[in-house]
Amino acid sequence: MKKVNLNPYLFFDANCREAMQFYQNIFGGELTVQTFGELDKSTPEDLKDRVMHANLMGGEVEFFASDAMDSSPLGSGKISMTLHGSDEEKLRKMFEQLSEGGKVNQALERQVWGDIYGDLIDKYDVNWMVNIGTEKE
Repeated sequence: MKKVNLNPYLFFDANCREAMQFYQNIFGGELTVQTFGELDKSTPEDLKDRVMHANLMGGEVEFFASDAMDSSPLGSGKISMTLHGSDEEKLRKMFEQLSEGGKVNQALERQVWGDIYGDLIDKYDVNWMVNIGTEKE
């Protein structure tokens, strides 16, 4: 059976390139960015540098992004990017980096289910949850 991939696709308000470079700095990987102007020469001048499609692949996480081209509100708090694993040092560092300029809603603390958990909204208004568990044998 062929594998199906699920990748989050984030939308930004004209700062997609900046946001994706921020995430690349945290997660590593290769960032590819294509602007509307590169893909369609008839794009109006004020929109030509906006990101039509960006992908961050090959690092700790993989996802896609774009600059929204309409006036719909970005984010509604109903979806969170979730990082989970057992490498406490790595996940704590990612949590700290993601929180720079953002808002920590729940600091990383041991929870009733036994894992360390925290959540935040980063400076690009993206919700993140981090869960640090123990390695299962």
